Amino acid sequence: MAIEEGSAAPAFSLNDAAGETRTLAEFRDHDVIIYFYPKDDTPGCTKEACGFRDLWPALEKRGVVILGISPDGAASHTAFSERYELPFILLSDPSKKVMEKYGAFGEKMLYGKKSLGVIRSTVWVGGDGKVRKHWRKVPKAETHPAAVLAALEAGSG
Repeated sequence: MAIEEGSAAPAFSLNDAAGETRTLAEFRDHDVIIYFYPKDDTPGCTKEACGFRDLWPALEKRGVVILGISPDGAASHTAFSERYELPFILLSDPSKKVMEKYGAFGEKMLYGKKSLGVIRSTVWVGGDGKVRKHWRKVPKAETHPAAVLAALEAGSG
């Protein structure tokens, strides 16, 4: 499914590392950055998460909510968050249904081979619940958080 900028972001309900159900609707009136990543504690995913962590003061100052979503479960998210001192929410999508709604699961190229998996991507949802920007494929996990912050600061999708 394609996510269109300017359209309503698909609603979801997922569990966080503590087992609490979290919804997109609870963050209404905030800019929300939803980043989809393949797996906790892998090199690219760790660089991306730590990039958002390092930019946290600037993001928090703007009132931005960061939600990281992967298929990993609560125990994995807890260990990952604690190991890297991640100050934002990680959500579990083991069925990959939310990822599918957001175009973050499907066919991708990995080392020259087509495979089915999580597509590293990010969606900026404005306080009105509409998609402001969709980074469909994140080519460089380590520099992506800075690009997200720059887009937020520019106020443009």
